[in-house]
Amino acid sequence: MAARPGYGRSQGAAGSGRPRDRIMSDNIVDTFFARQQGHGAKPAIVWNGETVCTFAELPAHVGRYRAALAQLGVTRGERVMVKTENSPAFVFTYLAVLASGAIFVPMNAAYTAAEVELLVEDADPVLLIHADKTAVPPAGSDRTTRATLNGDGSGSLTDLAATLAPDLAVEPMAVTDLAAILFTSGTTGRPKGAMLTHGNLGSNVAALYETWQFSSEDVILHCLPLFHAHGLFVALHLGLYSGATLRMLPKFDAAKVVAQLGQASVFMGVPTFYTRLLESADFTRNATAGIRLFISGSAPLLPSVFAAFEARTGHRILERYGMTETVMITSNPYDQAGRIPGSVGYPLPGVSVRIVDENRAELPAGEVGEIEMQGPNLCAGYWRRAEATAESFYPDGFFRTGDTGFKDETGRVTIAGRSKDLIISGGYNVYPAEIEMLLAEVPGVQDVAVFGVPHPDFGEAVMAAITTEGDAFDMAAMNALIAGKLARFKQPKAVHVLDEFPRNAMGKILKNVLRDTYKGSFAK
Repeated sequence: MAARPGYGRSQGAAGSGRPRDRIMSDNIVDTFFARQQGHGAKPAIVWNGETVCTFAELPAHVGRYRAALAQLGVTRGERVMVKTENSPAFVFTYLAVLASGAIFVPMNAAYTAAEVELLVEDADPVLLIHADKTAVPPAGSDRTTRATLNGDGSGSLTDLAATLAPDLAVEPMAVTDLAAILFTSGTTGRPKGAMLTHGNLGSNVAALYETWQFSSEDVILHCLPLFHAHGLFVALHLGLYSGATLRMLPKFDAAKVVAQLGQASVFMGVPTFYTRLLESADFTRNATAGIRLFISGSAPLLPSVFAAFEARTGHRILERYGMTETVMITSNPYDQAGRIPGSVGYPLPGVSVRIVDENRAELPAGEVGEIEMQGPNLCAGYWRRAEATAESFYPDGFFRTGDTGFKDETGRVTIAGRSKDLIISGGYNVYPAEIEMLLAEVPGVQDVAVFGVPHPDFGEAVMAAITTEGDAFDMAAMNALIAGKLARFKQPKAVHVLDEFPRNAMGKILKNVLRDTYKGSFAK
């Protein structure tokens, strides 16, 4: 589905408030502001139960941050990296970056300084926005300016914005212009930046709006991290596109979610959220009576959780499928009867999905193969990674997802596995090769394998196995390296020291054997 064009809410002189001649613009901020007209008196963002701004007030909030960004050297096409927790100021900053024609580059707030340094080197941002007390590399001689933004909204960026008149201009952009770069990793372990355009984001939110039957009457209970595509491009975008109120929490807290469900109509989460809600005695059928839609994504939802949730609440969770490079690809039907546990549903409007063999020949229904997709939501490639782009983006327009699955006779998609060996823990992507390379640095480590095993709370847990040589290996040294170099969600929950690895005839470690050996490690 093509993005609906937004007619510029672009303004004249900064702070004048006088609209200039309206022009066609595919800047997604233009689209949001145009679609919010007529809903001005409605709360746009409610934070911890308190209204922060209405839709009529939102452009001015964004405009102050846009003015602050300009003073910090942000111009069209520059990268702005952000490493901080959720807050309304995060939302204003994000929209201000896009309104400036710049490129938003979010990072997981849990990343270590070493991980941040690698991404800064790659993205070459003009500005790095981070919390006061967070791990970032020391300021160096590069061109990157620093500004602070904390989870409570305080910081030097907010202080600067408060002194400035709103710059209400929205830079006109084409559908092919970059809006964001989200870093993901591949089998090499080297981070890759998926380049998402204004057209990618606009088309995807329009398709979700239609598929999930959103309206301005909705209230979205939002507690997903904004540095993740799920929280940023799905939950936040749907609120802004629909003119629906966003009731936001700093992070997931089961008790706070249950307390606010009665004031919402839509809740989005990862499987871990749903398992923790089911552990709450207050999470009842009455508590969920006003919700029209529960959505799960970012990791597979166990059929047992689907069944337990339906038995407790009467709701069938809607599961969908997406990835950083594509945002959303498929969705189960809006009609609850059409939602099947274990399935991720049908391609979204405008999206094509096919299942192919090793020669890229399309397979018949029921046969498992690699999943390829094509659509206006597919990113423009990997930032400064021409070789990686060529490996996954085919000349015919299809993208190699790295996932395997099959279609049934009706075209419904089911995911069978991940050919890239990806681990999804708590909704976050963990790439074994990145961790393997780090663990291999420990003296005495001979070989290493990182793999995922089932976990009742996180979906999958990261596990590692190593073999050693000589007497140099020290587990304490390995644990110190893991703690200092890896975000918590990437850290192995156990490291097993083996005499030897199971291998095939070519000497490749058989991770499937390791997964099977340790699959019961977290069984309840």
